[in-house]
Amino acid sequence: MIGSCSVAIALFIAGCDALPGAGAEAAGTNAHNMRLVGYHDLQARSAYQPVVHAYGERRILFVGQHAGEAMNPDTGVIEVNGMSILDVTDPSAPVLLRHVPPTGDQASGTQHVQVCDGSMLPNGDPDRIYLVRTNGLLSYEMFDVTDPAEPQFLRTIATTGVSARGESSRGNRETHKIQWDCESGIGYFNGTPQGWRVTRVLQAFDLSDPEQPRHIRDFGLVGWQPGAEGPLPANSVSGLHQPFVVGNRMYLGYGSGNDGTLQILDRDKFLNGDPEADDPFAPTPENLLYPQIARLDMPAYWGVHTAKPIYGIEIPDYDDDAENRVRDFLLIPSEAGGGAYRCQGTRDVMFIVDITQEDKPFPVSTYQVSEESGNFCNRGGRFGPHSINDTYHPGFDKSLVVLSYFNAGIRAVDIRNPFKPVEVGHFIPEVTENTIESCVEINGTEICDVVIQTNNVDIDDRGYIYAVDRSSTGLHIVELTGEAREIVGLD
Repeated sequence: MIGSCSVAIALFIAGCDALPGAGAEAAGTNAHNMRLVGYHDLQARSAYQPVVHAYGERRILFVGQHAGEAMNPDTGVIEVNGMSILDVTDPSAPVLLRHVPPTGDQASGTQHVQVCDGSMLPNGDPDRIYLVRTNGLLSYEMFDVTDPAEPQFLRTIATTGVSARGESSRGNRETHKIQWDCESGIGYFNGTPQGWRVTRVLQAFDLSDPEQPRHIRDFGLVGWQPGAEGPLPANSVSGLHQPFVVGNRMYLGYGSGNDGTLQILDRDKFLNGDPEADDPFAPTPENLLYPQIARLDMPAYWGVHTAKPIYGIEIPDYDDDAENRVRDFLLIPSEAGGGAYRCQGTRDVMFIVDITQEDKPFPVSTYQVSEESGNFCNRGGRFGPHSINDTYHPGFDKSLVVLSYFNAGIRAVDIRNPFKPVEVGHFIPEVTENTIESCVEINGTEICDVVIQTNNVDIDDRGYIYAVDRSSTGLHIVELTGEAREIVGLD
């Protein structure tokens, strides 16, 4: 056991300073219909994505981290940021089981992980639990995490290549958000195949047998493929941000906060390719367009961080309508990027997009936090949305979405009427001694602020919300209260 911290009530933590891993007091003094349940400082590491997995009655949290390094008090060694594994069975007392640095001297950060029970995979060992992770910007790796306190490296699934686009502020090789579909075993990864003209494209792997990973294909927008004609995409064009695969549909978000594109694909066509093509998986324009159902391009100043489908929402006040009373939607946050520091760019929002007629997706509403409600531009850091909860939950799915909103913390939004989303709860954590500065240059002057930067959020099957901080403040475990709790039907 490395450390734990119990939270007694929403605005007070008793005795946390004395616990290794607990860090400074981290209760939120700005909250509505949310309550802080537990906290951990994550060894003061800049954290990216929380992922919860059920181990019988236990709940284990895997946290991917940004590049950087910090002291690991358990080993007494400064370790490069990788992934942290915590037991959150008791959400009021999260226990850090292990920090696992990246593999090799050149890798830093493990932004995203995915976990599958071997019993769910078509050819997995039913007695094992497997994890895939990004290894810095360099590769994808497979671990055995049957014992989450003793993760075992199994193999490198694949290494990334080098983009044909010259070295830029983005570099020329990357990895980012991934999805592993446990039922089929297909891994939808995001990285750089050799010679592509952007640094992030979709790389599909058959991981149905974790002992024998098999590459299926690489995929991106037409014009990004190796050998394409025309000028290289601008350095601001990052490429794919997140694949979101549900059933036979794939919702791909390109450009997390600018130059955004939503692409909807037929999964079977993507995985099998055009049977009439000589090489169905060759990245030709024809093969790249074959699985496409729809494409929606955003203005240059907005992006598609995530495109999460919510199917079958009954629209309030449409009871007597003969058609389209029940509709399908996508939740699409446009990430507040570098221009969001002290509001130096275009304000980002979350879009709700109607996909009832899926070949013609159309935005019907937006949600954003009012700046004046918290003087957020002058607080410093980024102000705006980052992500939403990826995990589905029967109480939340058609009722409430949870967003991370950088310096505005965690936000809960009622989406029962997708045409009129309404905020029903929020929680803004306090900074601690570990919180690092967020700096921006304005008119030739550098301005630095110590401010919370809630980075990504997710939920578990019990309804707890897990939020991690980009500015090294740590992990906040929150529960809904009041009206927000009633909306999702939690006891």
